[in-house]
Amino acid sequence: MNETRSIFSLDGITGMIIATVLLLSILAGLTAWGLNVQNANMNNFYEVKNEQSIKMYGSKIDEHIVTVGSK
Repeated sequence: MNETRSIFSLDGITGMIIATVLLLSILAGLTAWGLNVQNANMNNFYEVKNEQSIKMYGSKIDEHIVTVGSK
């Protein structure tokens, strides 16, 4: 029988706290990154030119989408 069990081992409370802090820090990092990307692109809008000539296949996006806002 395993007699060396401890509540503070990595598969106990310490491991749970490490996993929780790691997941929360990843969540905070991705949230901050997403907000920065949204703030950088909120005034960067585009306009579609020649809508009638867009083909389903073979059209290049550079020919029809023009960036209007500042980048």
